[in-house]
Amino acid sequence: QVRNDLTGVLYGEDIEISDTESFSNDPCTSVKKLKGNDVRIILGQFDEEMAVKVFCCAYDEEMYGSKYQWIIPGWYENLWWESWINSSQCLSKNLLAAMEGYIGVDFEPLSSKTNKTISGRTPQQYEKEYNAKRGDGQSSKFHGYAYDGIWVIARTLQRAMNYLNSTNKHQKIEDFNYTNHKLGKIFLNAMNETRFFGVTGEVVFRNGERMGTIKFTQFQEQKEVKVGEYNAVDDKLVIINNSIRFQGLEPPKDKTIIQEELRKISLPLYSILSALTILGMIMASAFLFFNIKNRNQKLIKMSSPYMNNLIILGGMLSYASIFLFGLDGSFVSEKTFETLCTVRTWILTVGYTTAFGAMFAKTWRVHAIFKNVKMKKKIIKDQKLLGIVGGMLLIDLCILICWQVVDPLRRTVEKYNMEPDPAGRDISIRPILEHCENTHMTIWLGIVYAYKGLLMLFGCFLAWETRNVSIPALNDSKYIGMSVYNVGIMCIIGAAVSFLTRDQPNVQFCIVALVIIFCSTITLCLVFVPKLITLRTNPDAATQNRRFQFTQNQKKEDSKTSTSVTSVNQASTSRLEGLQSENHRLRMKITELDKDLEEVTMQLQDTPEKTTYIKQNHYQDLNDILSIRNFTDSKDGEKAILKNHLDQNPPAQWGSSDPSRTSKDPIEDINSPEHIQRRLSLQLPILHHAYLPSIGGVDASCASPCVSPSASPRHRHVPPSFRVMVSGL
Repeated sequence: QVRNDLTGVLYGEDIEISDTESFSNDPCTSVKKLKGNDVRIILGQFDEEMAVKVFCCAYDEEMYGSKYQWIIPGWYENLWWESWINSSQCLSKNLLAAMEGYIGVDFEPLSSKTNKTISGRTPQQYEKEYNAKRGDGQSSKFHGYAYDGIWVIARTLQRAMNYLNSTNKHQKIEDFNYTNHKLGKIFLNAMNETRFFGVTGEVVFRNGERMGTIKFTQFQEQKEVKVGEYNAVDDKLVIINNSIRFQGLEPPKDKTIIQEELRKISLPLYSILSALTILGMIMASAFLFFNIKNRNQKLIKMSSPYMNNLIILGGMLSYASIFLFGLDGSFVSEKTFETLCTVRTWILTVGYTTAFGAMFAKTWRVHAIFKNVKMKKKIIKDQKLLGIVGGMLLIDLCILICWQVVDPLRRTVEKYNMEPDPAGRDISIRPILEHCENTHMTIWLGIVYAYKGLLMLFGCFLAWETRNVSIPALNDSKYIGMSVYNVGIMCIIGAAVSFLTRDQPNVQFCIVALVIIFCSTITLCLVFVPKLITLRTNPDAATQNRRFQFTQNQKKEDSKTSTSVTSVNQASTSRLEGLQSENHRLRMKITELDKDLEEVTMQLQDTPEKTTYIKQNHYQDLNDILSIRNFTDSKDGEKAILKNHLDQNPPAQWGSSDPSRTSKDPIEDINSPEHIQRRLSLQLPILHHAYLPSIGGVDASCASPCVSPSASPRHRHVPPSFRVMVSGL
């Protein structure tokens, strides 16, 4: 009945009862249900024996401490748990730990005030007199109420008698019986009007119930301490100063308070990454200033300065997107955050395409010039390259516009599992995160990644095709390959880590920002730092063909190597390198004299009458060529054949009809036009055959392009005209 009455009162005060459990023997099942229903404040109604079992179960279920508050009857005997501890399976220290802080509720046996009561005594005087008359007899905590109850009966009878005397003189109090409802109502009204100060406090009745004083005690350090009282007459709760000790920093909550907390990006982290981003933009601005200032330099002009500006612009757009990725709900409103979702995606996408599109466009021009024979003499202007970059950006814009129109990015909130409060408060934190998502996020990202992947593959193809271009100012294939490799690896790693750290915004933002900073910085440095170094050290070397620089560079290396020779192996290596350098130098000399050789050869095709007009310097040049060929091909089979030709007796082979020439000076006879014609007839095919491998001709292992190696030039038929040999050359 008490529980039912309490339930009605609580519902009337808008207090929710989460659960009600009853038990007769084992309370542990009921305690588990209370915990499962997240009940924090428990009102218990049981005797001392059952209280020991309840608190043992509470200890096992960890339903004690700062998060729970037990309220039980306060009329238990002093040290009541010691009588029943042996009947439970709980240790004494565990039981006391679970009991610590419970609040007992009981009526106040005597008033603590010092006012005189209706009997003329104070409550303290009454208690002293009562204990004196009681002696060693057992005390009852209700003796004060019994004493005040006698006074209530006396005052009620007196008030009823006065009422009867004043209203109905024929009816007396002696006429009372239990069937006389009229007289019973007079008694009830008289009792409700009775009010006086007794030894238990203010004595007042409402609806037949005594309105008294309720005291509250708390179990603190193995003893009960009074912490306050409630005066039902005045409806006033009095708490003794600093007497209540809660286990936590504040009173326990009636249930688990769930507080949603937005996980935001740390301001120091955002500041550090923003500082790095600003440094990157300053570096990009320095490269832009360098490119504009030196745009008329041959090295920069050959590397397409306008395309370089676009590369820098793309890098700066990528840098700028970092600032937008770091702005979340702690900095901007929800509507602004949703707008930033779209803006940062556009900026990063366009910046990526602008940078790599410009890089690949100028590489395509090099590929078109050096690889496509039909376009070899055509001029590909920067306007066409700008059109290529614009076409790439147009594809980007089409994808982004369709994305925005069909399925735009929205602000979504993702809730995670509850976590304990780091500050130790009796609340649970439910982290929430803001994301930029839409319905078909995977499909749109797949389209963007596929397009960017094809762009990267196209760049790799161009880099591979132009890897053998011998002009350093035009050949960026190595740097493009390094850029594509670094960007590809970092993007894959960054995307994977970013996906795995969705619930950690600081880690996710740090990874995304560092990937963008690393990729943009590496790309800009690979494009511009080599040009900066070359322009300061040797600007002309980068615009020349590497094949014509080889001899000079090799000589420098030989001079450096020769100064550091300290052993036989190093000396041998230096000598070998010197011979190779000399060999290449002589081959270059052959290339330079090729024009003169062809001119002399064409003159020799004319009639014998014209051959006498060949200049003497042409003869000397031809002799130089022949001597050079003898040196350069000293390791090949041609050398032996050439010496055999020179050792032959020309008059015996050709049968000269001028006998007078035998008596002339040998040197003059050797340099005569007839001898030169004979030498050319023998050595020009050999020279032509040895020169062909250097320009991609027949294999040098072949002794002659006309006859077998075993055939002797002495028995070879030589026609009067050299047209076949010249056409072969």
